[in-house]
Amino acid sequence: MFSALGGATISHTLAQTPAESKSYTCYRADKAISIDGRMNEQAWKKAAWTSSFVDIEGDKKPLPLQDTRVKMLWDDEYLYIAAQIEEEHIWAYQDKKDQIVYLENDFEVFIDPDGDTDNYYELEINAINNTFDLFLPKPYRKGGRAQLKWDIKGLKSAVSIDGTVNNAQDKDKRWVLEIAIPFESLSTENVKPLFPKGGAEWRINFSRVNWQHEVGADGRYSRKRDGETGKILPEYNWVWSPQGIINMHYPEYWGKLLFSEEKAGKAK
Repeated sequence: MFSALGGATISHTLAQTPAESKSYTCYRADKAISIDGRMNEQAWKKAAWTSSFVDIEGDKKPLPLQDTRVKMLWDDEYLYIAAQIEEEHIWAYQDKKDQIVYLENDFEVFIDPDGDTDNYYELEINAINNTFDLFLPKPYRKGGRAQLKWDIKGLKSAVSIDGTVNNAQDKDKRWVLEIAIPFESLSTENVKPLFPKGGAEWRINFSRVNWQHEVGADGRYSRKRDGETGKILPEYNWVWSPQGIINMHYPEYWGKLLFSEEKAGKAK
């Protein structure tokens, strides 16, 4: 069942404690990062990849069919995120800001700066760089209501494509996404922004929603339907740090983002 207010499919069964949360040490960029979807800077080349994404339920389900990995950097103003998303069929049609992007294939970022499971942020982006962002004062299971009018002010994002978008006649290789999130923007009228220092620990996770697809007579992609029931087949939810349940809205199960004052490639 979908949440109508953002995020991937939500299971209403009780969560089971997943494996220990993954962690990533985020090093400083030596200079400002140009957000162009290319990852050409030396800092990106020196930064480590995360482990490849797994199913949101972890070992309960098979490994993802296609690979996804992330790198992160930071400076005084921005958290930088780069994702490499392997995809044989790159398609996206939603091109209006704050459409429910996960109703097509997308990449999602979830951030809880102080790690208390309340006051967290979600960003969804598709292969044509359309964004959907929201703020949640508390998780849905605690009665939280997504604030869809909230925006990441000053967000920078760009996508590069190794292949072609919305062309079912060929096979693609990947799309690369670069994001710069201003620390100042992770705030609301009632929540002050946090500016990390070396040694700070945030909670973060990433999700990739991937649908089985079919192609119509007009060559247009759409989500695949069950031949007998006509219902849309469930999506795959591939994540960095597994949740143990089909629900991203358990921030206590997200990965740990560890900020280091050392520059990428120069850490001991």
